[in-house]
Amino acid sequence: MVPVFDIVALRSLVAVADRGGFHRAAESLSLSQSAVSQHVRRLEKALGRPVVERAGRATRFTEAGSLLLDEARRILGVHDEAARRLLGSEPATIVIGSTEHAADQILPRITAAVHHTHPNCRVRFRIDRSARLVDAVDRRSVDLAVYVTEAASTEGMQVGGLPLNWYAAPGWTPPPAPAPLPLVAVEAPCAIRRRALDVLGTHGIPASVVCDAGYLAGVLDATRAGLGVALLASVGRGPDGLVEYAGLPRPPAIRMSAHARPGAGPAMVMHAVEAIRSLLVELDVSGAGADDGLPLPQVTAAP
Repeated sequence: MVPVFDIVALRSLVAVADRGGFHRAAESLSLSQSAVSQHVRRLEKALGRPVVERAGRATRFTEAGSLLLDEARRILGVHDEAARRLLGSEPATIVIGSTEHAADQILPRITAAVHHTHPNCRVRFRIDRSARLVDAVDRRSVDLAVYVTEAASTEGMQVGGLPLNWYAAPGWTPPPAPAPLPLVAVEAPCAIRRRALDVLGTHGIPASVVCDAGYLAGVLDATRAGLGVALLASVGRGPDGLVEYAGLPRPPAIRMSAHARPGAGPAMVMHAVEAIRSLLVELDVSGAGADDGLPLPQVTAAP
């Protein structure tokens, strides 16, 4: 007789991996720790091999356990989608994260890509800074995030380069030399702030940040008020109430990456990543960023 893998036991196994141990897995599933342990032992009996082992205080998956975990994620994905379609249960929710930069163009593209593979799902968004988004993906509270590569510790999948340009209020003029150029930027650490200062420094243009903002909205408000010039994503017609400022060297595009949580549907991830790459190509930026021309790795769905 062919061994049968219990769906409930497979769900416990995935929870152990995602939550980092039996205790947290039990809490997330509203089960006792002994119940989760019994589920894993049931899988080991069906498989005929151990799937987890102790490594000090931590739990580590064996080679067989890692293979079973990959299959468990696929089985649960198919099972849960079938249940939603056939039983009319609550539609799945997929959480997408993005930085504020170009979010008004990025999010609609990702939404369309997600609905291409999961037409009945709900899409929820989280707008945040890059490092926080990557952390949220690693904690499994966000399914897929698009962020500025150099602003996070995770390289992720390269999706292209986001073009940047200088913007100011209509009619704004800088103070006469030798006064430094007044700059408006998101508070440090911020990759675009750092890029602005680096570009100006390279060209020998003294600059001083006259306004720190916690988020992009504050940068836009201060720039509209004429406090200074800002380096912003250059997409479409530009922010309302601002115009491109041509008196400064234009910096190269800044790299963008995508990061997906383990277990996220490979087809969904593939379509979302390709949608963002297409958007950046439409903005006349080469696939790896305007400054280097490196080829991007191909994203393919798992069979």
